[in-house]
Amino acid sequence: MTAAREFDVVVIGAGPAGSAAALRAGDLGAKTALITRDAFGGMAANEGPIPVRVLAHAGRLAREARQLSRYGISVEHPSLDYTRLVERARTVVGEARGHSTLLEQVKGAGIAIFEHAGTAEFTDPHTIRSASAPALRGERIVICSGGVSRALDVPGAELTVTPADAFSLSAVPKSMIVIGAGATGAQVASIFNALGSSVTICQAGPRIIASEDSEVSDAVAASFREDGIAIYQGFGAIERVDRASNGSVTLAGAQHPPLEAELVVCAIGWRADTDALNIKVAGVETNARGFIEVDDSLCTSAPHVYAAGDVLGRSMLVPPAVRDGFIAGNNAARAERLVVPADVEPIGSFTDPEYAKVGLTEEQARAHHDVLVSNASYAETTRPIIDGRARGFCKLVIDLGTHRLLGCHIVGERAVEVAQMAAIAMTADMTVDAVARIPLSFPTYGNVFGRAALRAVRKLGTNP
Repeated sequence: MTAAREFDVVVIGAGPAGSAAALRAGDLGAKTALITRDAFGGMAANEGPIPVRVLAHAGRLAREARQLSRYGISVEHPSLDYTRLVERARTVVGEARGHSTLLEQVKGAGIAIFEHAGTAEFTDPHTIRSASAPALRGERIVICSGGVSRALDVPGAELTVTPADAFSLSAVPKSMIVIGAGATGAQVASIFNALGSSVTICQAGPRIIASEDSEVSDAVAASFREDGIAIYQGFGAIERVDRASNGSVTLAGAQHPPLEAELVVCAIGWRADTDALNIKVAGVETNARGFIEVDDSLCTSAPHVYAAGDVLGRSMLVPPAVRDGFIAGNNAARAERLVVPADVEPIGSFTDPEYAKVGLTEEQARAHHDVLVSNASYAETTRPIIDGRARGFCKLVIDLGTHRLLGCHIVGERAVEVAQMAAIAMTADMTVDAVARIPLSFPTYGNVFGRAALRAVRKLGTNP
């Protein structure tokens, strides 16, 4: 067997977490290797937020085309060439990769990069082997192998597809059932509804996007139904999936009659992509959900192994993955020890309507604080009225004693962008009184955030 190449740090996975970990370790002078099964960039670049956002933009364009006549513009009814849309998504991924400086930064830091290495695995606590790369031995290891879609465990589950499969179809299905309505399921449903599919959502629990504030969940569900999406909340467990005689797929649940569609998408969550890594050899333990256990410095149960990103099962998003990758790479390189901070994390989804949040829900806040809630609607804000996108609201959750923002929840056009304003204010530890004094450009979608802040100040009886 060929002797392994020696490194101070070996990083497994080249998505946002792995790239950040390798770059930090390399910048600190550690001899570092970065190994990835596929291309540099990981799922986030190749089948995650970037291509999905392209399809979401196509859905937005389709919706906007339907209101052109309201603005005196006459065009023939637009039609969709889905193959061209998917090709556009691939083009955007290539352009984003081509304009990214991250790969060049990683190379410039002297990091040895092994792309398209195939599946990696531990063969002993310090050695990583794969099909298409040399064996690598690391004094310390950082696992950033990401996550994969969780599959149904019922008869006929192989008849369903993953969200990634759905986004790489050759044509838009006439009908679609989406199992699971977390962030991914809601996004799949919204995009394909906009592109012309007849969409049904089956949510096991009592409400869709259950991690959001209940008002957000209710508002998005109402908007989805208004747009023609059928929603079964409290659907319960799926019992089986079958192929009907006409070629469509049927879905049977314990509490509902069978449902039928051309395509069934399973979006019931994610699991850590560690099955083939053989992490037990390295002494790495997982929790009951199968995600890697780490301490506040992102060290695993094995003192020489760190982990970051989706393998942790926390906020499975790019910004926290980059932050955690930086911390894991820093600590693996034996720099001054860093711990994961209690950062403000804006979270949102490109559905129609969009929704986004920063901080605590109202229910979470009331458990530990005396709170004031302030709402402003899109329907009273000028820019949404101009654009014909007046459904939605901005909700602020404020600590009565300190006047500081505990949470911000938005439903409506450009909600994900507006949430960045709340994230900045909360990171800067601003009071709502200070937020209300910010002179915002007019007319913009950000005005809904300013209006909610002004309304809060009036309720608090202070003078902005």
